[in-house]
Amino acid sequence: MHLHILGGTSILTWQSGFSLEWSAVMILHFLRSFILFMAFAPLVYYVIATYCGWSYFHESRRSVRLDSKFTPPISILKPVCGLDREAYENFASFCSLDYPEYEILFGVTDENDPAIPVVEELREAFPRRAIRLLVGAPLLGTSPKMNLLCRLVREAKYGLLVINDSDVRVDTDYLRNAAAPFQDPKVGAVTALFRSITEGDFASDLDAVGVPSDSSASALVAERFGGMDFALGWTMATTKQRLAEIGGFEAMANHHSDDFTLGNEIARNGYRIALMRKPIWMVFPKERLSQFLRHELRWSIMLRNIRPVGYLGLVMTFGLPWAVLAAVATHSFAYLLAYLILRLAMAWTIGVWGLGDLVVRRKIWLVPMRDAVNFFVWVAGFFPSKVQWRGKEYRVKGSYLIPSTPDGVADTTLRGAAPATLLSARR
Repeated sequence: MHLHILGGTSILTWQSGFSLEWSAVMILHFLRSFILFMAFAPLVYYVIATYCGWSYFHESRRSVRLDSKFTPPISILKPVCGLDREAYENFASFCSLDYPEYEILFGVTDENDPAIPVVEELREAFPRRAIRLLVGAPLLGTSPKMNLLCRLVREAKYGLLVINDSDVRVDTDYLRNAAAPFQDPKVGAVTALFRSITEGDFASDLDAVGVPSDSSASALVAERFGGMDFALGWTMATTKQRLAEIGGFEAMANHHSDDFTLGNEIARNGYRIALMRKPIWMVFPKERLSQFLRHELRWSIMLRNIRPVGYLGLVMTFGLPWAVLAAVATHSFAYLLAYLILRLAMAWTIGVWGLGDLVVRRKIWLVPMRDAVNFFVWVAGFFPSKVQWRGKEYRVKGSYLIPSTPDGVADTTLRGAAPATLLSARR
């Protein structure tokens, strides 16, 4: 009997050890399969995005010439805060456009803003161009830019509005490209992709390769499959009528993302968001790596708050970290090689061949490094809820931008329109 008991115990011990070992094998098998699936998903995305980019630019270059007779008068609205790099050259590019009738409205909130002398210099250099400078805006919400846009829209002389940032530079056919899509009555807003200008420093180049080689791909995929439901801040064109239908910028006065909110609200009303056939130029400042990381983190925090499910879904697009894990899991560099080939093919097709971005052409080797930064910033974006913006601290809650009081407590007394959906946050 004693031997029987010992034998039974040995059998039970063996069965228990086998069961634990089997469970460990199954867990490792599941983890390996999961990693390989997650590593494969971005590769599929790169192929789709490359096709969408090739298709869009191929069709754009084959399209008919712009209708030179469709030239409705335009008001260019430029909210400004401080001086960006080469501000005069950026502003001046809007003063010699090949377009029959347009005006330029600059707006600043502070009467001591350093941009004011630059605008005055511009008015002297281009006396025949209709240039107006508006100083100050009513406090309608927590976003100074939105408050300023509310005034600029009210002061605008014409019904077609083209809004752009102060670090934007354009070619002479800019307004013809912006106006052309409005020949289609189903178009509610027009936006643009961009190509970069930098001074060649590491942080600026790392910043600059991001949108032309990555975020532009997301926009082109959206445009190909179902249409865009957002605008991009470096150029937003719409009409006073379409803007009034969504409550104007007054309805967005407490929101932190005027571009995406504007495009999304217009799209929800059944209108199409169109892309300009030609990109604009974005002039990047000379910046330190820490400055670049801070504004990337700010955009990530805003995106997570306004579209948490979409933010979580970005994990499916990070090819580099999953390729590294796949290399460890398979003891092979096949996934890493596939990542490099397909990722750089996407960057070249869209950034270089499509947009003609010289920074991406010269520094395409920065793309994997930028992907690594994007992943770590994405992880970091899950934790904080406060951002520093234009020297002030805000708490981000959904699409709201809530200023913090001097004691660090968020002031929640200001409220605005219902939150809108945001796809991603960029400059």
